[in-house]
Amino acid sequence: MMDLTRHTPEEIAEQMKKLVELLRTAGRKDLLLQAISASLLEELRVEAARTKLSRLLITKDYRLFLMDMDYREIELQPVHKAVYLLFLAHPEGIEFKRLSDYRQELTHYYMATAKLMDKEKILEGVAHLVSPLDNAINEKCSRIKRTFLEIMDEYRANYYIISGHTQKHFEGSSRIWYERLKIIALPRDLVVWE
Repeated sequence: MMDLTRHTPEEIAEQMKKLVELLRTAGRKDLLLQAISASLLEELRVEAARTKLSRLLITKDYRLFLMDMDYREIELQPVHKAVYLLFLAHPEGIEFKRLSDYRQELTHYYMATAKLMDKEKILEGVAHLVSPLDNAINEKCSRIKRTFLEIMDEYRANYYIISGHTQKHFEGSSRIWYERLKIIALPRDLVVWE
C-alpha cells in the first residue's frame, strides 16, 4: 500500500483506478460500493452529469432556455411554467399535500406567465393545483416531464423534471415518518435568472 501523504491527488487517483479494476475483475462490485458509499456514489453521479447538463436560463418574462443546447427554448403553457418556477424556487422540495402553503407564490408565477389570462381563471386553476383531492398537479408535472423528454435523453431529463424524493425522519427512537418531497434535482448553480 502506498503512503498517501507523499503522493499527489493524481497519483492517488491512478492507484485507486488500479484497485477499482482489481475489484471489478474479481467480480466484487459489492465491495466497491461498500468502499465508496451510496451517498458518495450519488455525488459522483451528479458530478459526472454536470458535464452533460445545460445551464437553464429564465428570462425576465419567464421564458426558459437551455443555454448549452443552442439556447433551445423549453416551451410550456403558463400554468406549467408557474408550477415549474415554483419548484425551481424551492430546491429543498415541496410535498404535494402541502401545496396550499404555496398558493400565493404559485398564483404570483401563474399571473406573471399568463398576463393575458383572466384573473378569475388563474385563481381557479391555482385552486385545482393546490387541492389534495384534485389530480391537476400530477397532470402538470407529467406534461413538464414529457416536454423535457422530447428534447433530451431520460438521464439528463431527470435533473430538470419535478420528481420524487423521500426523506426519512426519526422522532425520538420509536417514531419514523417520511416526507415525500417533489424536487427539481438540477444543481442550482446551473440555473441563471436574468
